[in-house]
Amino acid sequence: MSSGKKNYSFIVGDEDEGERLDSYLAEEIGELSRSRIQKAIKAGDCQVNDRVIAKSSYRVRLGDRISLEFSPPEPLKVEPEKIPLDIVYEDNWIVVVNKNAGMVTHPAPGHSSGTLVNALLAHCDNLSGIGGVVRPGIVHRLDAGTSGLLVVAKNDIAHIALSRQIMDRVMKREYVAVVWGEFEKGEGVIDAPIGRSKRDRKKMAVVVDGRRAITHYSVMDTFPPFQYIRLSLETGRTHQIRVHLSHLGHPVLGDPQYGGRRLRRGKLSKEEFERVTRALKLIERQALHAVSLEFLHPNSGEWMHFEAPLPDDFRRLLEYLSSSG
Repeated sequence: MSSGKKNYSFIVGDEDEGERLDSYLAEEIGELSRSRIQKAIKAGDCQVNDRVIAKSSYRVRLGDRISLEFSPPEPLKVEPEKIPLDIVYEDNWIVVVNKNAGMVTHPAPGHSSGTLVNALLAHCDNLSGIGGVVRPGIVHRLDAGTSGLLVVAKNDIAHIALSRQIMDRVMKREYVAVVWGEFEKGEGVIDAPIGRSKRDRKKMAVVVDGRRAITHYSVMDTFPPFQYIRLSLETGRTHQIRVHLSHLGHPVLGDPQYGGRRLRRGKLSKEEFERVTRALKLIERQALHAVSLEFLHPNSGEWMHFEAPLPDDFRRLLEYLSSSG
């Protein structure tokens, strides 16, 4: 590859496996358009696992090491911002954060500031560089509307070790959610492939040619027409929990993207309709919270376990549903 170019490097996580190479890079590099990335790939400026890949249609695989050299446009500046963070744990290797609902994990088109990365840059002097300038330290993500725990790497060794734990399904991530309807069984496994929606490329969906996705669930309580459930991820596709639950007809309450805010007036009793109306006012985002996180410390090897209490809006929702049932 020629000199005088900027180098971008990434390791593919499980949530992106199966994406086209150009789509993956366009999402990761917010400062470059997909068309410009396609030209760079065609010119031989992209390598996957140290081999030149000249086809934009290449499907990225879990653990792929991707590098792209490109003449930089006007540099994207990700500025540190003094935004309050709920730091659950921190040492020289990692930071565990309890992310607030509404906070975007890293800068992207339309969200150049106010993100977790902006806050982390003001908080930490060092973050891993594997994710590039836009995603320093980010090992895994939470959707903007999802609250709860995620771990951030302070150096590249920690980043690689944590990413491998996700790949090898060592890291454990558990969530709680309030969902529409009632499951036929108190617990179960959702095993359905996920990929880009054929109708709306901004959304994910269960599709025949998608990547395998596995979600475990157990019902903890019932408040007709809702249930309170706990979930764990065996894989980590984009929007996995929200897509799986919506596919089964049990979208997460309040989810604006996958049917969680639709009022089903004809299927509800008067009491249930009133409960739904009130519930949607109590939580203005998807009722989904990353409640538990477990992994091996990348340096000591110690088994780390963290739990995050329910945020105020989620707690008030459950209190209301319990009292109105």
